[in-house]
Amino acid sequence: MTTPRSLRFPVVVLTALLVGATLSCAVAPRPATAPAAAPAVAATAPAANPLLQPWDTPFGVPPFAAIRSEHFLPAFEEAMRRHLEEVAAIASNPEPPTFANTVAALDDAGELLDAVASVFSNLRSAETNDALQEVARVITPRLAAHRDRIALDERLFARIKAVWDRRQELTLGQEDRRLLEEVYTDFVRAGALLSPAQKERMKAINEELASLGVKFGDNVLAATNGYRLVIESQEELAGLDERVIAGAAAAARAAGLEGKWVFTLHWPSLWPFLEGADNRELRREIMQAYLQRAGAGTSHDNTGVLSRIAALRVEKAQLLGFPTWADFQLEKSMAKTPAGVRQLLDRLWPRALAVAAREQGELEAMMAADGVPPPLESWDWRYYARRVKAAKYAFDEDALRPYFSLDRVLEGAFWVANQLYGITFTERRDLPVYHPEVRAFEVQEADGSHIGIFYVDYHPRPGKRGGAWSSTYRKQWIKNGTKVFPVVVNVGNFSRPTADTPALLSLDEVETLFHELGHGLHQLLSHCRYRSLSGTSVPRDFVELPSQIMENWARSPEVLARYARHWRTGDPLPAELIESMQRAETFNQGFATTEYLAASLLDMDWHTLTDATPVDTVAFERASLQRMGLPRAIPPRYHSWYFSHIVGGYAAGYYSYVWAEVLDADAFEAFKERGLFDRATAQAFRTNILERGGTEDPMTLYVRFRGREPDVAPLLARRGLQ
Repeated sequence: MTTPRSLRFPVVVLTALLVGATLSCAVAPRPATAPAAAPAVAATAPAANPLLQPWDTPFGVPPFAAIRSEHFLPAFEEAMRRHLEEVAAIASNPEPPTFANTVAALDDAGELLDAVASVFSNLRSAETNDALQEVARVITPRLAAHRDRIALDERLFARIKAVWDRRQELTLGQEDRRLLEEVYTDFVRAGALLSPAQKERMKAINEELASLGVKFGDNVLAATNGYRLVIESQEELAGLDERVIAGAAAAARAAGLEGKWVFTLHWPSLWPFLEGADNRELRREIMQAYLQRAGAGTSHDNTGVLSRIAALRVEKAQLLGFPTWADFQLEKSMAKTPAGVRQLLDRLWPRALAVAAREQGELEAMMAADGVPPPLESWDWRYYARRVKAAKYAFDEDALRPYFSLDRVLEGAFWVANQLYGITFTERRDLPVYHPEVRAFEVQEADGSHIGIFYVDYHPRPGKRGGAWSSTYRKQWIKNGTKVFPVVVNVGNFSRPTADTPALLSLDEVETLFHELGHGLHQLLSHCRYRSLSGTSVPRDFVELPSQIMENWARSPEVLARYARHWRTGDPLPAELIESMQRAETFNQGFATTEYLAASLLDMDWHTLTDATPVDTVAFERASLQRMGLPRAIPPRYHSWYFSHIVGGYAAGYYSYVWAEVLDADAFEAFKERGLFDRATAQAFRTNILERGGTEDPMTLYVRFRGREPDVAPLLARRGLQ
């Protein structure tokens, strides 16, 4: 997951902030380096506010130790005031409108607001507290109003339209033409052509959507943190790996439950329990808690919130002349229309179901051998899949963990980036961080020239939302002829170290680390003039190409030989484990593809509604799943009430992971044909994909790299869906 693309005229992170998503879906005491909890609305004089002063830190990174929660509200107020002054100067310029004094000037405006919003939204996702959440509730609707004030400024739009209408007469470079097209289109999509009454309604919708997005995210976080499974008997731990048991014991000690074991809904705790625990009733209990968090009738019920969001989106889309929210969202995607998305999903869905049915038969056979009566349930699938995989391929993923220590995996991922692009990552312990677990690296070209700063933050905490993502504290762009270097962060929720072992990752966590580094490279290696076009400012169904292609190197024997070494002995990953891992690559892909596609289809169902009347969320989802024929034992990856992606930047866009996987599977074939580290191929990928951001049509960029449009066959082969 990465940062949602935003509307260009306010700030590059504002859209993500307004919907309550981090730029990508109980609070512990804050360490000294984190923003301290304080009254959210306390006044702070601008002169004393570190967010409003030049950041006198190495490379201009945020001065985290000086930033407190009470600094944000006054910083937002001052930054919005300055931004409006900048926009007013553009709108009232007595000179005739030109590309430079209107379109480019608008892109350059709002730098301070961008900085404040970036720090706030990143901390709110990775290291939040009650005070930051209160700031979000206060400032989010005000930011929505600020955004609309600019988007619906008639004087400003008149100048933009004047430049747009003369575009054929202007001598503009490719990036200038692209910026003009994006700015004009985004203003129209924000309502610039609406009547005065329609504009007022648009403002009200946007403010309500912004507040609802914050509420939805807060509910998911609270529901996730609010559950724990406490185990008091050693017998109830049967089947679990010693590493998992040790982690649960550490969690219990942290909760003041010495001598017990605690499991939570955070993925490093949840999935190993579901895969290993022999106690079926406990598997049922924790899986049901996961599936129903923030569900109907719970203390953090999101069903009404999502229903209202969906209804408002229908109304907003139809105000702008689109029949559905999906039509509105997809206009600027590679897929273009809901029909384009359905075409791909419908091609994959029956194949995935057929493979999943075969897999289910294998699982049920082992279940019967155990004397467990049918049916196979959602809390059984991962448990029996692990056992069938071990029996069928002599492969147990837990046997890999001792070879996947976090530090070595990170070094391996950096090594791949070095072999491909010649860049280096050097740890900088002198840089400010927002939590002691965060590490900072300076990224440099082969000649030692500076590229940017890269932060990593890899373990779950109560103040961090679930999942993994990549974001920026500062985007790359060219300011007054000088390159502004990016500050990028990768965040995850990977397995923690225990008292006697380092953090040992699962294969999925390894691939996630490589994935997020791919997003990071997209942001770090960007070389664009305009801030709103740089890095990951690309269509949602293109943004996952740079991240997903990196996963291919994670499993490569050549790369495994570099980083996969036993944490204690240093011995390399045995050849027989690599071979069994390769044999099992397509195992359980029917399940994985089906649960993903079900979530994508559910997303499309929500966002192809044509009636702005709120629906019953539970009934709507049930009908959607019945129509698609989802097997009982495979729930969608996300139920509607905690599907944060579709409340954030992936609304009508969750399909984009598999769309981009078509691209990445096809693109990786070029490396397989010419060599995994062929510098010419890597340079072509860097030049045509990573550096270009959103400066050209994504298919144009892809064809320039590959020489043709992508073929779906490599994806089908990878997932075993031929």
